[in-house]
Amino acid sequence: MYLPQPGDYIDIHVHGGSPASGIFILESLMAHEEKLPVDVSGVAYTYGIHPWFLNEENHKQLISCVENAVIQAEIIAIGEAGFDRLRGPSPELQRRVFEEQIIISEKILKPVVIHCVRAWDELLAVHKKLRPKMPWLIHGFRGNVELADQLLTKGMFLSFWFEFVLRPESRNLLRHLPADRIFLETDGADVDIRSIYNKVSTDLDMSVDELKSIILKNFNKCLIG
Repeated sequence: MYLPQPGDYIDIHVHGGSPASGIFILESLMAHEEKLPVDVSGVAYTYGIHPWFLNEENHKQLISCVENAVIQAEIIAIGEAGFDRLRGPSPELQRRVFEEQIIISEKILKPVVIHCVRAWDELLAVHKKLRPKMPWLIHGFRGNVELADQLLTKGMFLSFWFEFVLRPESRNLLRHLPADRIFLETDGADVDIRSIYNKVSTDLDMSVDELKSIILKNFNKCLIG
């Protein structure tokens, strides 16, 4: 299993990415694709059931895929898993399958990368019900200060949606949040993670090397333990 090294840029959420010199990627594998990790330098993996591709006919099979896959060392987290009010099956099925993945996470002691679209009440209700000990990392965050604070009080980490974090208006949110709870991502889009680091380091009045060091510490705390 490969883990990020000091000085690496960490792209915490990628679909179909390729590693490059000095860039570590955490690739998201989805259970419905039946794709398994490959031991490649510069890459580790998450594995889970994305709500977009979940239905009543496949959910048991997909849970079985997760149970079998996530014991592999190259898979360091469950996910992306979660809720989506705009796309996917019934809220009840989304909740049930999300809870099943949280139970797996707690059993094997691996954190969870979360997809959540307009379903924060549902997410927080599951957190309150199951009281997880493993960290939760919200990917693609683009919410406001109040929502961010609510998630942080539950011990969660936030990875920012790449388009949002590149906008000037994200600066106030970035400066409000504790740097030891943030991550950056491309989500596999045609954007350079280095440009995201450059913008965020400027917003936070620090060097890119300082930001790299902080995010590496966050990675070790959230994903390695």
